[in-house]
Amino acid sequence: MSRSIFSSIIATERNWANPAWLCVLAGLLLSIIGIYAIDIGERTIAPATAADLAPVAAKQLIFLFVGLLAAGLLALPHERVIRFLAWPAMGVSIALLIFLLIPAVPSWIVTPRNGVRGWIDLGPIDLQPGEFAKIAFVLAAADYLRYRRTHREFLGLLPPALIAGVPIGLIFLQPDLGTAMLFVPSVFAMLLVAGARLKHLAIVVLAATLAAPMAYPFLKPYQQQRILGLIAQVRGDQHARDDMNYQAYTAQMLIGAGGTTGIPDAKSRAVIRFARLPERHNDMIFAVVVNRFGLLGGLAVAGLYMLWLAGALLSAALCKDPFGRLTIVGLSAFIAAQAAINIGMNVGVLPIVGLTLPFVSYGGSSMLVVWIMTGLTLSIALRPPPRMARPSFEFRD
Repeated sequence: MSRSIFSSIIATERNWANPAWLCVLAGLLLSIIGIYAIDIGERTIAPATAADLAPVAAKQLIFLFVGLLAAGLLALPHERVIRFLAWPAMGVSIALLIFLLIPAVPSWIVTPRNGVRGWIDLGPIDLQPGEFAKIAFVLAAADYLRYRRTHREFLGLLPPALIAGVPIGLIFLQPDLGTAMLFVPSVFAMLLVAGARLKHLAIVVLAATLAAPMAYPFLKPYQQQRILGLIAQVRGDQHARDDMNYQAYTAQMLIGAGGTTGIPDAKSRAVIRFARLPERHNDMIFAVVVNRFGLLGGLAVAGLYMLWLAGALLSAALCKDPFGRLTIVGLSAFIAAQAAINIGMNVGVLPIVGLTLPFVSYGGSSMLVVWIMTGLTLSIALRPPPRMARPSFEFRD
């Protein structure tokens, strides 16, 4: 009896030859690049051994080991167990997001950073509920959409929008516009794969585009400044180069200094230290990578994200279970959108919105979440398709 329960939870039958291993490989290479780039931004002398890493880089190495452990553990249970936990995880996630917004919570528990109430201080580590809300949302939305047809009607798009709208609204109130807007491409990708009609999604996109300017007055002053700063950059206006556009111009200067193949380690460390790039270990770490490895290094990083995405989408295509397929697609959309936005704001084509570069930027919650996403993808890909699987999202039209 106990063996049968164990088999149903762990699912001993596995398909080891699957494309999700590409996600593991890409994530590991990106994480190693990130640790090296963090050390470049924090130390003027290259470390002789791992023990000599800058404190922030050493912590990131620990975060990587924790993330790998979490990914390995999540690859064990069957996806049906993961689906059973979807709505409880969503409930816990919403409760934590509400907790962040309660004014009576002591400042030593929730300390605003740059005006954002997004972290819970747990002593040696900080928990960022907004990061974990991404996974909870994808699992809940995937569970809702599997085997449904209602989302193929225009009004049927409302329930998935509400599932996404709750975490979006709570994260927006922190206020963390960058993290909140990442939910949009994820829910759209899941609806598209679930068979939602393109004309309905196009109407939503058009309406949102037309309504976007009306949201400008509701943005915080610093968020408005970032948009105005980008407009000034596009126009070639450099009056704010040493003010609101200092971070953007410094990142672009360091990227340009990297040239095609980058500059030597010692020189890169000195240049980055002298430039005093804000958030060089976090949001702007892509500029550090390109300064050290040049355009080719930047393309290599982008290529690794494409490799992660290819492994995930191939796994989704081979998955017969609708919950598994939607889960992979939703998680992939988060990774792809966040990487694209972060790189875009580093090179100056998007406003700076405070988003980390997945696997590369410093952060315990961020590192743990992207490896949980990788572990979930591997877990789903490891399970061979059922022999009598019901067709997923196959409609006559």
